[in-house]
Amino acid sequence: MSNSVIRLLTCGSVDDGKSTLIGRLLVETNSVPHDTINAAKKTRRSGSTIPAGEIDFSLLTDGLEAEREQGITIDVAYRSMSLLDGERLIISDAPGHEQYTRNMVVAASRADIGLVLIDSTKGVRTQTLRHLTICQLMGVNRIIIAINKLDAVEYQQGVFDAISADISKTVQRLELKDVVLIPLSALAGDNVVFKTDAMPWYSGPTLQEAIQRWKPTASANSSALMRAQLISRADDFRGVAGTVHQGSFKVGDEVTIFPSSKKAEIAKIVTFQKEIPTANANEAVTLVLQPEVDVARGDVIATDAEQLAAADRFSAHIVWLDEESLIHSRSYMLYSGPSSSPAMITKIKHRLDVNTGEHLSADTLNANDIGDVEIATDIAMVLKPYDNSREFGNFIIVDRLTQRTVGAGMIRHALRRATNIHHQSYEVDKAKRSAQKNQKGRAIWLTGLSGSGKSTIANALETTLFANGAHCYVLDGDNLRLGLNMDLGFTPEDRAENVRRVSEVAKLMVDAGLIVITALVSPFAADRNRAKSIFEEGEFLEVFVNTPVEICQQRDPKGLYKKSAAGELPNFTGISQDYEAPVSPDLVLDGTASLEENIAKLIKIIL
Repeated sequence: MSNSVIRLLTCGSVDDGKSTLIGRLLVETNSVPHDTINAAKKTRRSGSTIPAGEIDFSLLTDGLEAEREQGITIDVAYRSMSLLDGERLIISDAPGHEQYTRNMVVAASRADIGLVLIDSTKGVRTQTLRHLTICQLMGVNRIIIAINKLDAVEYQQGVFDAISADISKTVQRLELKDVVLIPLSALAGDNVVFKTDAMPWYSGPTLQEAIQRWKPTASANSSALMRAQLISRADDFRGVAGTVHQGSFKVGDEVTIFPSSKKAEIAKIVTFQKEIPTANANEAVTLVLQPEVDVARGDVIATDAEQLAAADRFSAHIVWLDEESLIHSRSYMLYSGPSSSPAMITKIKHRLDVNTGEHLSADTLNANDIGDVEIATDIAMVLKPYDNSREFGNFIIVDRLTQRTVGAGMIRHALRRATNIHHQSYEVDKAKRSAQKNQKGRAIWLTGLSGSGKSTIANALETTLFANGAHCYVLDGDNLRLGLNMDLGFTPEDRAENVRRVSEVAKLMVDAGLIVITALVSPFAADRNRAKSIFEEGEFLEVFVNTPVEICQQRDPKGLYKKSAAGELPNFTGISQDYEAPVSPDLVLDGTASLEENIAKLIKIIL
């Protein structure tokens, strides 16, 4: 394994000693400059009990001032070092606090070895089990379980054996194959790099030996794969730039581009400096194809046309990272490498109990929950099972409104809907239907609080348009809940699905050349944005009926505010559930103004 790189992830609960252990490893392998060591002798974090003049090993990895103030690791700290046998080791020190599990997930996605610490004075804790579960889901090949602080229990073998027996239950349940248990003391240095006389009952490897003995598993698949990261263009040059994921590309190879399944031949392979005949795994190159077939960022180039298929439905494991709960049927963005697509969580099959491994029924996932879900993407994507390929099997979920990363996932398998369902085109299209009606199909999306006047405005607008010869129809929220959406309640998840269904119906009506008017509270900006995203430019007009909640309460045409005040409506918008007002709607109507004035404003932007 000469000149190879080993990626080590350290994790465990708060105060299990991860930072101290890494600091010890760095110092005893001569991987820390002397001035840094001297600084660690002089600096003390809050609450430190380390005597003056001795090294505070934890400071060698905790780089954030907030971490020193709080005494915990917040961000993932990365350190590079050389082991005693010359191998290069990249260490990721993941935060132990449950609040920062998302940071640990990111680090685990690239790790070869997972080092899970257990404080011998506290035993196995929930966060320990969560970290082991995440390591298993993220495909970490080797797990080293370091039972730390044996010096605090007088190096008793019985303590080590009891904790080993306890954690072995989880190891068996998770079906972890390559696991090493090591008793050690990071503070005293026992069994970190060197063995000591403190634990004569232990004959296994030190931590460093366990790391050095790991060997990467060779890939059985020799086919070449590369994702397009950039389309490089010049006056007389067009190439596809990316990093070879596996295998080798050679000049003259026939390749297939996915998801289009177009074929081409490699005419040239270019690096920054020169042309080369062969591109091997992990090399960044530009492929010049002949003929110049269309390739987009995120497309996959492969030498084996049989191994890949595009799909838009996937089964996946997901770790939810955001404080705001997952909402199924809400549109998020899914990113996998340079590939991306709008996506929805269409089904939550179960949530995983990290303590027992039990599959629990769930309608949502909260922060740090792990679940088994089904995902639908708007665009067919080339994704492989995570067990077969980390590179092509991982993804993140991003909130489209806030741009926060809210989830990290691992593909289990494609559900293959994209391969057997195709869009069917007809001779009579949207343009012809609109021309026949002498109008442009549009969706007028009225949003606002209950009692704001949406239905009244929708009715008056339809009457006015009808009188002017327009072909139009009103989709009223209450009417739809009597039929199409009668199975939905008023939770955020059901509200998202309600908006999704109405927007899809509205899109069909616009395709028919109609002016469709919707009157829905639709309280969440993300759901309205998703609704708008499925229409062509200019077809969707968001209209905010702005009426103060006090006025809505006075009107209370359906008696809903009265019921809310009596505690009969727990998820009532504007009272017990927030309403997210549009930031930049196409039109704002004053819900207290005259009906004639508001209709005149609407007609002006429609006709």
